[in-house]
Amino acid sequence: MATKILVVEDEITLRETLLYNLKKQGYELQATGDGGAALDLIRQFQPDLIILDLMLPGMDGLEITRQLRKEISTPVLMLTARADEIDRVVGLEIGADDYMTKPFSMHELMARVKAMLRRRQMLLEELERQKEEQISPPVLLKYGNLSIDESRREVMLSGKVIPLKPREYDLLVFMAKHRGQVLSRETILDQVWGWEYFGNSRTVDVHVGWLRAKIEADTDDPKRIITVRGAGYRFEG
Repeated sequence: MATKILVVEDEITLRETLLYNLKKQGYELQATGDGGAALDLIRQFQPDLIILDLMLPGMDGLEITRQLRKEISTPVLMLTARADEIDRVVGLEIGADDYMTKPFSMHELMARVKAMLRRRQMLLEELERQKEEQISPPVLLKYGNLSIDESRREVMLSGKVIPLKPREYDLLVFMAKHRGQVLSRETILDQVWGWEYFGNSRTVDVHVGWLRAKIEADTDDPKRIITVRGAGYRFEG
């Protein structure tokens, strides 16, 4: 589906120039030069971006934006022939997302349009991701009598909660999600502690020892976290 842009500009030559250049980029377009008709057209067309002149007959761009922000958050690129800073500040404060003063470079305007649409798409994707996270069922990892509830950051052994330090928990989850794989100490340090950590691999050995004391039936003969000599560790569950 093509991205939809509405142009609200009463100067006919500029409006036609904008439409010509935007059409070449493949956008679906609507346009009007009447500020009074702009709000109804916005509601009907539901554009992804609005290019809006400040000075319009019927209703000016500031009032259109003010009313628009009561309903939707569609990005607005405001245009004006006036260079007064107060106009620019007021326009941005009431909800315009960007501002260009006439005359302007058409190349720059197209670049700003693309940037605003990219930001909008990123925001929509982030909101969708958050929505999916909210409705996704809790992630529960089970290995025999050992279970890890990621939604609660909770580990249970035979139905009883096992108190783990934050780094112990992160280490266990990382290894559990790579079950059966040999993980070097360097890999574990990088993925669990992060690249900015300046400690040595002995840290991994210590935390593995602490974990074994809490989840293994026999620390002298571990069945869940196996040492692979010369290579690292392997989680078997």
